[in-house]
Amino acid sequence: MNTDYNFTDNYISFLGNKEFPCVAAKDALAKGKIRVLVADHMACPNDDASILEFLYDFTRMYRGGEKGFYSAAIIFKGPQTLSEEMFDAFMWQRLQSLRDLDAQNFKHDDRVDADPVSENFSFSLMEEAYFIIGLHPESSRQARQFQYPTLVFNPHAQFAEMKTAARYEKMKTIVRKRDIAFSGSVNPMLTDFGEASEVYQYSGRQYDNAWKCPLQFKAHS
Repeated sequence: MNTDYNFTDNYISFLGNKEFPCVAAKDALAKGKIRVLVADHMACPNDDASILEFLYDFTRMYRGGEKGFYSAAIIFKGPQTLSEEMFDAFMWQRLQSLRDLDAQNFKHDDRVDADPVSENFSFSLMEEAYFIIGLHPESSRQARQFQYPTLVFNPHAQFAEMKTAARYEKMKTIVRKRDIAFSGSVNPMLTDFGEASEVYQYSGRQYDNAWKCPLQFKAHS
């Protein structure tokens, strides 16, 4: 049986693969700015409160740390066999639950939109916007084929800072070239922030035109 250490070690090895295309993740790994939490079954809400506290702690670390790339991963022990559609459904269930819990104490980050239809939407916890990346064994994107279902939370502001410093386009070009070499193509769901809602990029699944994001927003009162 895998221990939590084994799950984390497997994830670190996944990011450390020299062919893995995301240079931002590699930078965060090299500088010790990756945090990992291992949870149980992805369809189960029992760990949601613990996941939220872990992400709050990560948010505090990110806000109080030096500039650079930071990333937090929630690795689920199960299910170990799931389709892209199943992963997508479980992902939105977990994100909905985290969002509802967060809304009890925090507003949505006012630097981004709360409506998932908006091209300026980003997921928010503790009033900090996050770009989500889903990983699982059956992903159609090779770069996302990690052996356990995983949700990776990346602070949105770190990419905005790169754009201000005119480094974002260079990084984007490098990542897309590496993704073509690794996966054979660029992710068809990939767009820049402000062009289309980033919800289409979270799970890695290729949606059709009829798909609507199931995420609902409950405002903090």
